[in-house]
Amino acid sequence: MTKKLHIKTYGCQMNVYDSARMADVLAPLGYTIAAAPDDADMVILNTCHIREKAAEKVFSELGRLKSLQSRKARGGGRMILAVAGCVAQAEGAEILARAPYVDIVLGPQTYHRLPEMVAAATRAAGGVLDTEFPVEAKFDFLPAASTAPGVSAFLTIQEGCDKFCTFCVVPYTRGAEFSRPAAEVIAEARRLLDRGAREITLLGQNVNAYHGRGAEGDDWGLGRLIRALAELPGIERIRYTTSHPRDMDAELIAAHRDVPALMPFLHLPVQSGSDRILAAMNRRHTAADYLRTVETLRAARADLALSSDFIVGYPGESDADFQATLDLVATVGFAQAFSFKYSPRPGTPAASAEDQVPEVVKAERLSRLQYLLERQQRAFNESLVGTMQPVLLERAGRHSGQLVGRSPFLQPVHASLPAVLVGAIVPLRITGAEPNSLAGELPAAERVVA
Repeated sequence: MTKKLHIKTYGCQMNVYDSARMADVLAPLGYTIAAAPDDADMVILNTCHIREKAAEKVFSELGRLKSLQSRKARGGGRMILAVAGCVAQAEGAEILARAPYVDIVLGPQTYHRLPEMVAAATRAAGGVLDTEFPVEAKFDFLPAASTAPGVSAFLTIQEGCDKFCTFCVVPYTRGAEFSRPAAEVIAEARRLLDRGAREITLLGQNVNAYHGRGAEGDDWGLGRLIRALAELPGIERIRYTTSHPRDMDAELIAAHRDVPALMPFLHLPVQSGSDRILAAMNRRHTAADYLRTVETLRAARADLALSSDFIVGYPGESDADFQATLDLVATVGFAQAFSFKYSPRPGTPAASAEDQVPEVVKAERLSRLQYLLERQQRAFNESLVGTMQPVLLERAGRHSGQLVGRSPFLQPVHASLPAVLVGAIVPLRITGAEPNSLAGELPAAERVVA
């Protein structure tokens, strides 16, 4: 019997990938995806612990879902509520204690066991809790994807992190670094391409720390993996995220030079421009190290555009430390960036630091940093006006007759084009730049062909 499954996904692209795989795992039980939780037979909140007050936002959402669950019960049915992901891993039994109507709490390493959890929750009165880090790799137990990947697909190749930055919960919620075998990654990429994907984004908490086992038992780094993927029939574009500056090795940088399918856009978080703060964060690189890496990357690929992450107001950050961040931003020039005020994550070393920066100071610094970053992003977008850019068209736009795609630099590009071109890479002349997107048009000579 067909049952309705609704998954609400928070956070990063890896959670998007995990949500799709949870749907694949549950498909043999008869679950099909529902766009909304109303009248669903199962609702999963796939959570992220990176943002501030993440757990409280989950409990708030659970409160709203409880009324839907009760309404379903009054009609003689049942709605299974599950909390997955990093908040589930961090909070564990606390979720069941505060929200006893939740049926399943599972960590990000155990969703391959969802069918057994659903069976146990159906039989038992109490909630099912599974937040272990199993010895077996979950990827060995996942079925082949059953849903269409779309033009652009995500593929997780690495999970976990061994860096232990003092502000970050990932090593505690995702565990130690694990890299999938190269042959397994290539096989999944082939399946995605066979089902219509033209662009694949390789995912990992620390994706450029990838060290997968090759068929001969040898070690493959990310650069070697990218070269192998670029040889697959049908692949047009390769991206990867998120990276750590310490793991930008020579082989990977050479891939940026040599592999045309590897897009000229790289997200490389630096977090701060102050060596003192970087040391306190346990980032294991200095500002000079980062700048040297950027210089080497740009020497390998002159058109490379960079994105980054920044935290302002880390405990102990002085005016001079913050100025060092502004100086680094001015030196590098970023096409995009994500910036946040520091907020404590329970259980991390920085959370118990005594020299917390006042909120008003954090807010003022964030405003100044974002002003600079937004100016750089707008300048980069405007620099493309008048140029021709190959755009991978992904979907219909908000307006009739409009399609939306991505430039090589990951910007959304809007253009008036026929729907038949979805999935094609089309050369568009960039005619306008907004803060977060571009406008394009098909040159007159191409319109006749299209």
